[in-house]
Amino acid sequence: MTNKKKRMVIALGGNALGNTLPEQMQAVKITSKAIVDLMEEGCELVIVHGNGPQVGIINNAMTDYAHHIQSTCLTPLSVCGAMSQAYVGYDLQNSLREEFLNRQLTPPPIATIITQTRVDADDPAFTEPTKPIGTFMTKEEAREAAGERGWIVKEDAGRGYRRVVASPKPKEIIELSAIRAMMNDGALVICTGGGGIPVISEGNHLAGAVAVLDKDLSAALLAESLDADYLFILTAVEKAAVNFGKPDQKWLDHMTVAEAEQYCREGQFAPGSMLPKVQACINFAKSGKGRTAMISLLEKAKEALRNETGTTISL
Repeated sequence: MTNKKKRMVIALGGNALGNTLPEQMQAVKITSKAIVDLMEEGCELVIVHGNGPQVGIINNAMTDYAHHIQSTCLTPLSVCGAMSQAYVGYDLQNSLREEFLNRQLTPPPIATIITQTRVDADDPAFTEPTKPIGTFMTKEEAREAAGERGWIVKEDAGRGYRRVVASPKPKEIIELSAIRAMMNDGALVICTGGGGIPVISEGNHLAGAVAVLDKDLSAALLAESLDADYLFILTAVEKAAVNFGKPDQKWLDHMTVAEAEQYCREGQFAPGSMLPKVQACINFAKSGKGRTAMISLLEKAKEALRNETGTTISL
């Protein structure tokens, strides 16, 4: 590494946080080790995280509460997203501080920014919601939810019915200037949790949208907007692969943007899994010269930064 710090946006996958409150408390300890490793390598970091299980827990709890008090006033999904950003950030802040102290290092300022992400009201995703959220329902419960609450419900892989919402493309990180200011002042910033709270611009008002965002796509937009050197997607696999699970499977050390786009067209990456990660990497890598995107295992973040493992994508 050179003396000049490399600016990096890290996107933490679900394995970095666990699926329950106790799991999260343990998972963030491992996550914090990887993050502090990168800072010791001379990186200037911003942290983005997923929130699928967390926002689901909150949404279910608030829905159950509304049923208990026989209220039709349900907590908006956007508010549940804001809650999830705060409590994931709370755990990460404490765990990161502890990891710095365990290494006899002075912790930098560490803070979570509740982040909104603007989406377009006319995004085609709103006309065809596909993202399942919340608990499974029987057919009768689904019919009741659709009638009473106006939910769109769909059968989910033979396991029951679930509410589905849109997943539009992120267009603007609303709190970008605050994130940049804090980062420039030396803070370790946690932001854009779950891809950000999706909002639609209505004049001067930002209205929460019934949607969930892909956190990797939002992380790519944030990295581009911050003029970062790296986008680092930390996930549950060490590298991306083509012909995955087949006899001729091939692990990928590096892809050019053109190669990655071709593999996407060939259907090499699974939708809802590796595909959005690769697409996010493509978006960032092609947004400017000298920008590199990486995909690797959370526990091997330092090795990936040293080009000892992981998959890199660049022009």
